[in-house]
Amino acid sequence: MSKKILVLCMAALMAVMAMVAGCGNDKKAADGEKVLKVGTNADFAPFEFQGADPTAYEGFDMDLIRAIGQEMGYKVEINNLAFDGLIPSLEAGNIDVIISGMTINEERKQKVLFSDSYYKSGLSIMLPKDNDSIKSFADLKGKKIAVQIGTTSATEAKKIEGAQVKELNSSADTFIELAAKGVDAVINDRPVNDRYIVESKNDKVKVLPDLLTAEDYGIAINKKDTELQSKINAALKKLKDNGEYDKIYAKWFGGKK
Repeated sequence: MSKKILVLCMAALMAVMAMVAGCGNDKKAADGEKVLKVGTNADFAPFEFQGADPTAYEGFDMDLIRAIGQEMGYKVEINNLAFDGLIPSLEAGNIDVIISGMTINEERKQKVLFSDSYYKSGLSIMLPKDNDSIKSFADLKGKKIAVQIGTTSATEAKKIEGAQVKELNSSADTFIELAAKGVDAVINDRPVNDRYIVESKNDKVKVLPDLLTAEDYGIAINKKDTELQSKINAALKKLKDNGEYDKIYAKWFGGKK
């Protein structure tokens, strides 16, 4: 008799667990469409930034992840977070992926999976146009440098001998600090510095041709979700093969990759 009761209890428990699991799946796709929760820090133009509508997000990364989502059959939901809070949010399961001009490196690989590289970049120096004493990264020894907190720019700047590194919340803040003469130079990813020159039409600053590091940007995925990693890589490859990636690239960088 006790055996029968035990079997019945176990069956009931399994049924309840199945119902709970089913409810979870239905909730995720309540409108009949799968949702891809994307984390980004929308202050990294031209990769991600807020448009005229503050709830809309524009940029190369935003167009690319929407195209990837469409290819996968997912509705993309963008979440704007602080850059240094992106990986913790991914680890906690609050978001499914990160696309935010994030460099693939060994330290981050300990915490997340990465997609195949979707963009190659490097770090560049911006400084006042009348500054002729700084011609390369080697000349930044002992100088005051502004960087965005949590980025590879910050990591590399701290390696420069005697440099006084000022970590700020956004790339926009680094430009303000340079204009206020609070620092000698700014280190950002090259496209960020280049875009600032074009958009601001600031003729008092320059970007040096010298580049530090060759960086691959990747889409970060939860360490346990190898299936999602495979889906994203397949979608990215298809976009590159059918020319859609080149169209998105040309829109933001003015030429074919």
